[in-house]
Amino acid sequence: MSGNKEESEVEVKSVFIGAGCNRVVNNVSWGASDLVSFGAQNAVAIFCPKTAQILTTLPGHKASVNCTHWIPSTKFAFKAKQLDRHYLLSGDTDGAIILWELTLAGKKWRQVLQLPQSHKKGVTCITGIMVSETDAIFASTSSDGTVYVWELVLTSAGGECKLSCLETLFVGSKPMVALSLAELPGNSGHMVLAMGGLDNKVHLYCGERTGKFVHACDLKAHTDWIRSLDFSLPICNDEANSILLVSSSQDKGIRIWKMTLRGSLTNNQGTYRKEEISLASYIEGPVLVAGSSSYQISLESLLIGHEDWVYSVEWQPPSITSVEETTYHQPQSILSASMDKTMMIWQPERKTGIWMNVVTVGELSHSALGFYGGHWSPDGNAILAHGYGGAFHLWKNVGVDVDHWQPQKVPSGHFAAVTDIAWARSGEYMVSVSLDQTTRIFAPWQNSASLTDKESWHEIARPQIHGHDINCVAIIQGKGNHRFVGGADEKVARVFEAPLSFLKTLNLATCQKSSFPENLQVDVQILGANMSALGLSQKPIYVNTVQETPERNGNDGLDTLESIPDAVPVVFTEPPIEDQLAYHTLWPESHKLYGHGNELFSLSCDHEGKLVASSCKAQSAMVAEIWLWQVGSWKAVGRLQAHSLTVTQMEFSRDDSMLLAVSRDRQFSVFTIKRTGTDDVSYQLLARQEAHKRIIWSCSWNPFGHQFATGSRDKTVKIWAVEQESSVKQMMTLPQFSSSVTALSWVGIDRQSNHGLLAVGMENGLIELWSLTINKSAAATLAVRFDTSLCHVSSVNRLSWRNPEKSEECRRMQLASCGADQCVRVFDVITK
Repeated sequence: MSGNKEESEVEVKSVFIGAGCNRVVNNVSWGASDLVSFGAQNAVAIFCPKTAQILTTLPGHKASVNCTHWIPSTKFAFKAKQLDRHYLLSGDTDGAIILWELTLAGKKWRQVLQLPQSHKKGVTCITGIMVSETDAIFASTSSDGTVYVWELVLTSAGGECKLSCLETLFVGSKPMVALSLAELPGNSGHMVLAMGGLDNKVHLYCGERTGKFVHACDLKAHTDWIRSLDFSLPICNDEANSILLVSSSQDKGIRIWKMTLRGSLTNNQGTYRKEEISLASYIEGPVLVAGSSSYQISLESLLIGHEDWVYSVEWQPPSITSVEETTYHQPQSILSASMDKTMMIWQPERKTGIWMNVVTVGELSHSALGFYGGHWSPDGNAILAHGYGGAFHLWKNVGVDVDHWQPQKVPSGHFAAVTDIAWARSGEYMVSVSLDQTTRIFAPWQNSASLTDKESWHEIARPQIHGHDINCVAIIQGKGNHRFVGGADEKVARVFEAPLSFLKTLNLATCQKSSFPENLQVDVQILGANMSALGLSQKPIYVNTVQETPERNGNDGLDTLESIPDAVPVVFTEPPIEDQLAYHTLWPESHKLYGHGNELFSLSCDHEGKLVASSCKAQSAMVAEIWLWQVGSWKAVGRLQAHSLTVTQMEFSRDDSMLLAVSRDRQFSVFTIKRTGTDDVSYQLLARQEAHKRIIWSCSWNPFGHQFATGSRDKTVKIWAVEQESSVKQMMTLPQFSSSVTALSWVGIDRQSNHGLLAVGMENGLIELWSLTINKSAAATLAVRFDTSLCHVSSVNRLSWRNPEKSEECRRMQLASCGADQCVRVFDVITK
């Protein structure tokens, strides 16, 4: 896992990945492997629904991932029992499609190939079927108006996959956004491809296994864009002469079409009609001709129930009916997901055959803002939705005799670039902020119930949901309640304080190892916080007023769409799910810090918890000044002028006697900070110099002394030392890196020899650890280069060590990172 083999000084393992899902239709796929794939910015992420953990991210795409599709998908799970390898297709907004291979035995991934013919524009849908245990056919469509059909011959152990393009179809100026493939029943060798899109029609193409797809007919009924199509397998084995196609559209309707082999239509039509004379007189549609066979298409049913666009429909995967696993049964059951925040399961009534909505989930959720897609688990006992907020929602049928669908834990994370992270003062949790306008808290949850006593990481709170992109965060060190300062694309910094509900949840998560014990929590009078209507200030909910429900006056009722539900802060005994995170875990805002003239860009707190430094976006020396705030009174106690452009990062030295700042103006500055009384702070510019040829993105102090590192867009990291006679001299420059250096974090390992590790994060997403020993001169060696499969796929925005003051005692440390790829990652770093 650690990358280069010859560098065995340090070993690196991935502990946790938190990431949100790209907010596009067709982005998620649940495979026969029982793993779920989704696009997270330019990476393909894989999560395990059983553990609610993201297992890995696959680097390879150079643009945002739009769609993923497993081969075999859940529909063919009954055919996949013997397979030792599963395959995954992923398409991006540049039109590239990559094929990945998962070896089940070792859970090993590899990139097999990138499809040779790429679409000119973004891929919008990929669908595939298994025609035999070693043969798959898949199709892809794109905004460029083309549909490609491919054949993939899967390998036996050790060989390579064979890929061939069977057909290229041009669909004109109105692109197709939904595809489904099926083998025609009772007619071996012929296949049907259904496609739908912006012209409101379902187009059916017939073809042979060798290609030659020709347009057969159109189904016209929907009045808006077609969003999803799915063929069933033949409904039952003894009458395998018909298949069903389900289509959904932005006209809020779902239609089920039946395709029946013509030869058999007459035989059972008489008996069929007698039984259900009123309902069976369904609408005759066109005839589809495939080779020597023809199929009558008819509209079986129209399902009305959703109140907004229906983004996805999917047949329940077939279940195996015999012990030998040779026969399967296609359940008459359809899952639909809509922008109206609900997913529905539809099944025909036993007596009348009328399709009814039998299960509805999600309608109580205020957080979802609509679903982009819904998927069945391979066994049909769980359903997964992904929504507008980049979040997953999973329900499992836990009922014994009757259906009872219960929400389950899922992985979660930001759905836009993560800009900053900070560890709690004792490392119990990590706070991250993002351009998705949320602040989230991730923590290891001790599973006391499980036998292994293994901790697993989860999002345990969402302290801030804001109306602006959030750029920076700093956790207040020192004693007392947990507090943090956040800075967004606005001129004020906001201070937040942990409510009682969070403190009690944290105690449960850490098994009472919290740094703010129960006996101190008595003073906390705030239970939680409510969202304001504009989503800026969060108002406290006090402990003693919980029972009162505010009287709503008459006018409030009119504005139900825009009203925000009152939060119900509760103590969680297990990791919360999305609905709870979205409203009930907010922290109250205690102060606003006014002073800066532009949007906040960077924040830092000293190690004693007495001062906070802040900076904002700037293009002049006046605006670029650093403000110092006193923790507690929150008075501005200093305005430090040194730079002419945005200060990109600041850090206090370990003894809090100096403040280091680096800026877009390619200079760093070092200020001495002295506390002269209880309130007064004196400061003086000790040194300022141009350090790099390009913008300096990051800086970090040596925890054991007054040396520091700076990292820049010029791809270099330089080590500097503050001399006694109040000047700064350069000690060394590390060898040039492969990309801009965007993040640095220095941790001490041995004070005696002044030895430490410097984590270096780059714009290409890669992370390296350098071993530094500082004496009269500095010595540096590369300790480890993280394997690309562990790294980010876009710029690393921040690196931070957990509990750096304990690093000397233990060989196992943890490093957190966040990046533009929507991911928050935690690594175990084990020094040998």
